[in-house]
Amino acid sequence: MASEDNKPRSEEEWRAVLSPEQFRVLRQKGTELPGTGEYNKFYGGGDYNCAGCGTPLYKSTTKFDSGCGWPAFFEGLPGAITRTGDPDGRRVEITCTACGGHLGHVFKGEGFKTPTDERHCVNSVSIKFTPAS
Repeated sequence: MASEDNKPRSEEEWRAVLSPEQFRVLRQKGTELPGTGEYNKFYGGGDYNCAGCGTPLYKSTTKFDSGCGWPAFFEGLPGAITRTGDPDGRRVEITCTACGGHLGHVFKGEGFKTPTDERHCVNSVSIKFTPAS
């Protein structure tokens, strides 16, 4: 939950720098509607960074079409993503390690033909794409 100077941000500070939808998803653990996100069917080459703090999270080479209605990645960058079991034990939440922003959930063993057999189901509003240079 840090700002650029590594000090934790208050909820008021987060509200000032995030759009209302980003705040709802990143800070209140909301979910955007399936099929509505900017990056759901986007496959440009580059990196995906946290929309809250700018930390690099995913390479475009790990993005794939899972058909779930949200951007899907088979792995994040090392150390960038924290996994926490949901209280009901059915899902595993993924958050940005640097700022704690809610990204979505990760699912294992669904049979996708990816190197990890994982699907990071990520809200588009939680990430920002940076094209490769």
